[in-house]
Amino acid sequence: VQLQASGGGLVEAGGSLRLSCATSEGDLSYYYMGWIRQAPGKEREFVAGISWPGRNVNYADSVRGRFTISRDNVRHTVDLQMNSLKPEDTATYYCAADRARPVTTRAAFWGQGTLVTVSS
Repeated sequence: VQLQASGGGLVEAGGSLRLSCATSEGDLSYYYMGWIRQAPGKEREFVAGISWPGRNVNYADSVRGRFTISRDNVRHTVDLQMNSLKPEDTATYYCAADRARPVTTRAAFWGQGTLVTVSS
């Protein structure tokens, strides 16, 4: 599956952004989906994951209560609504997918990243 992430940008602390992940080839049926981020000089970090067809979601402690992951199984998209953004949320965000297991930093399929910068 080919993934494309979009929606990143520059926002002030406390602001919101919505990231979206779509597929340019195939569809997202039966895939676990998720978002992973990587800040400069740091390792990749799991952010949020969602099962197929979307009953189960999980979040990193650092974003729980601020971020919401969702999927549209008709449009084959996965979104990440990010509210109350903090400077420490600054990172490149990657959409990821896996058929066999929930998304982790070792997911099987990756999209290109989209940069989120939160200014203080």
